[in-house]
Amino acid sequence: MATQQNRRSAIRNIVAGTAAITATGMLSSFKKEEIKETLSDKLKGNINHSVSPWCYSELTLDQLCEVSKQIGITGIDLCGPKDWPILQKHGMYSPMCNGAEINLTDGFGDKQFHATLQKNYSDMIPLVAKNGYKNLICFSGSRRGKDDETGWNNCVEGLKPIVALAEKHNVVLAMELLNSKIDHKDYQCSRVEWGVELAKRLNSENFKLLFDIYHMQIMEGDIIRNITDYHQYICHFHTGGIPGRHEIDDTQELFYPAVMRAIAATGFKGYVGQEFVPKQADKVASLRNAIHICDV
Repeated sequence: MATQQNRRSAIRNIVAGTAAITATGMLSSFKKEEIKETLSDKLKGNINHSVSPWCYSELTLDQLCEVSKQIGITGIDLCGPKDWPILQKHGMYSPMCNGAEINLTDGFGDKQFHATLQKNYSDMIPLVAKNGYKNLICFSGSRRGKDDETGWNNCVEGLKPIVALAEKHNVVLAMELLNSKIDHKDYQCSRVEWGVELAKRLNSENFKLLFDIYHMQIMEGDIIRNITDYHQYICHFHTGGIPGRHEIDDTQELFYPAVMRAIAATGFKGYVGQEFVPKQADKVASLRNAIHICDV
């Protein structure tokens, strides 16, 4: 991801700088023998697995659903109403919905965007509920010179009406924690405690945090302690290797099995979404390996 870009536009730049891989090539590399093996694999079931489509733009959403099912993934993240029929056709869940946000920079921390955001989320929340989903992503947006207190106050003012609507429909608004050091300069909800304080002020089970492990390792580290201490405020996780947001294997600095065990130990029943950008030629193999790394 890059500043001032959404996930889908960012991946175009990332892919442009890497070896091009066609969808046909990716799928053909996933040999029949390997598919047969994965079908017989028995995941432990302590972690619910999902994946973000923007990391696999070479595949259509239909193809990603097919591959994901073979690997043991049951959810596709960051999908909106136009995508849900495809997920439903494949029996896949949408554990983190999107489509109501403006972008990553223009969020609830600025009053100038409140009217648009409140209209967008008021329209989207009933649709999320009607389709049987739970979580809907939202963002603080950029700081733009605001101190923490102003940011919290603005977010509370903007979110309060739609949190009330979310409570009515049993939908959870999930504000994503993003790093403001490398990828999203000036983003305000960039530390766990900032997001937790906002959740405390809103005081609703229908507002929680999307804890992106990649982003929070960059910002403050102490991943396991933060997950353990603040798990009641977290409804979803994203992965990514550090640095670079590539594979979550031993080429990067975090030991993901320990992180997953910490998540499972909290009693977490939500989803862990794979949101790394594979740099290996066989991207499907990288995704399959990530699921086994996280299967604790």
